[in-house]
Amino acid sequence: MSAVRPYDLDLLRKSFEVAKKARDGGDHPFGSVLGDETGALLMEQGNGYSAEGGDRTAHAERLLASRAAKAYPLEKLAKMTLYTSAEPCAMCAGAIYWAGIGRVVFGQTEKGLKEQTGDHEENPTLDLPCQIVFAAGQRPTEVVGPLLEEEAAQLQADFWASKA
Repeated sequence: MSAVRPYDLDLLRKSFEVAKKARDGGDHPFGSVLGDETGALLMEQGNGYSAEGGDRTAHAERLLASRAAKAYPLEKLAKMTLYTSAEPCAMCAGAIYWAGIGRVVFGQTEKGLKEQTGDHEENPTLDLPCQIVFAAGQRPTEVVGPLLEEEAAQLQADFWASKA
């Protein structure tokens, strides 16, 4: 695993807070934040499934990557980190790559998330590590995680069973 920076756990926990806000607002419990190379918080984004009218592609990471790509030049994005409560799925990893964000720090693994959500129609989780998607690219994307995985998994506790 790549080196953990002094501010990584704080910003990862901030993504957990964003996920809690999304859940409290009636959405899926996922959150992401964007930080620069000094650890300054630049953007935050909760899951947008409900807020975007049932859009199954409105994952927090994809929405944040799209916003970041519009707001910052590629040379700055390459030095930024996207922190996210759960490992980016293949779609989100692709969006992060195309946006040009150079680093990802995540809490819960896709494998762990899949075990929690089962085959729920609103979240048919892929068991595909994001490193595989990033490795297929032409520019590097550093991945750090899982970190604080049990804490991250608590965000999902009982949520998917309550939607059954």
